[in-house]
Amino acid sequence: MVRFSLKCAGLVLILFFGILVGMQHANQGMKNMKGYDDPAMSSAFTVKESNQGDMEAAILGQKVTSHDLEKKKEKLEEMKAFNFFSSIGKKLSEVISAGFQALVQKLTSLI
Repeated sequence: MVRFSLKCAGLVLILFFGILVGMQHANQGMKNMKGYDDPAMSSAFTVKESNQGDMEAAILGQKVTSHDLEKKKEKLEEMKAFNFFSSIGKKLSEVISAGFQALVQKLTSLI
């Protein structure tokens, strides 16, 4: 059983490495096809350190600051986002808890 697990883990690692190599190869192919030689276009997410020691981040060429993140957080709090699956999970857990409590009460009344 241990050998089988090791073989499966090794196979998964090899396949994962192959996926990463394939993604890198596809990325280089896309760059060659588009003809981008500009290093600024080489990555979607960059982090640089400024002269004053501050960290600057850019996503797809647009600078991101902590103020932008705070505004988005406030906007989400204002919207009071509703997660359908979360509400279903909460109701399901309440039903299961109530069912087990009733079962335990029945079993204790028999004893």
